[in-house]
Amino acid sequence: MQHIKLIDIGLVKYQQALTIQTEKFDALISRKIEGQSNADSHALILCEHYPVITLGKAANPAHLLCSSDFLTEKNIDVVHINRGGDVTFHGPGQIVGYPVLDLDFFTSDLKEYMRLLEEVIIQTIAIYGLEGFRIPGETGVWVKSIVDHKPQKIAAFGVKTSRWVTMHGFALNVNVLLDYFKFIVPCGIVDKGVTSMQQELHATVLNCAEIKQHIIDNFEKVFNAQLTR
Repeated sequence: MQHIKLIDIGLVKYQQALTIQTEKFDALISRKIEGQSNADSHALILCEHYPVITLGKAANPAHLLCSSDFLTEKNIDVVHINRGGDVTFHGPGQIVGYPVLDLDFFTSDLKEYMRLLEEVIIQTIAIYGLEGFRIPGETGVWVKSIVDHKPQKIAAFGVKTSRWVTMHGFALNVNVLLDYFKFIVPCGIVDKGVTSMQQELHATVLNCAEIKQHIIDNFEKVFNAQLTR
């Protein structure tokens, strides 16, 4: 069983979390280059962010639907980052996970890695009675919304790898204010909306600390079941 260190940094600015995960990411790469083992160096960084819109390498600027002045007025940061994918939003009430893993110990298939991340979220929301599913050709976890009975995205994913070391990861909408997603075309998908656990469960406020623990448990279960070494 691999040791995956949990690092919970709470509610932070996006750049602070990016600095922390980049340091871990660079350290694992350096260890590989030097021929050292990363067996005990994997980490899962969990946090929530102050409002921020992030644009991946393939982001279409047209998917940002409001002006910089408007975003400044609303105290929403905009950050261009080096993950795959389009545009997304992070904010309080959304649990964000940044796995920094050496995939040599888990899987040599990046698509399989994405499916494993999705499985962690599917198993987590199932604890609350929500049936998550995948849509072929689209990364993410979806639910059949209680609002219109159509697929709505409840968790988004985007990663970067170098020398089979990962960074960036997933974002699960728990209690996040969904109005923020009106300022973007989430993940560049124009024909499907975004939802949250709170909305689907008709809840007041869900316990993010409790949900984080379920994510941790499911992450260790899913990834330790895939060990290649």
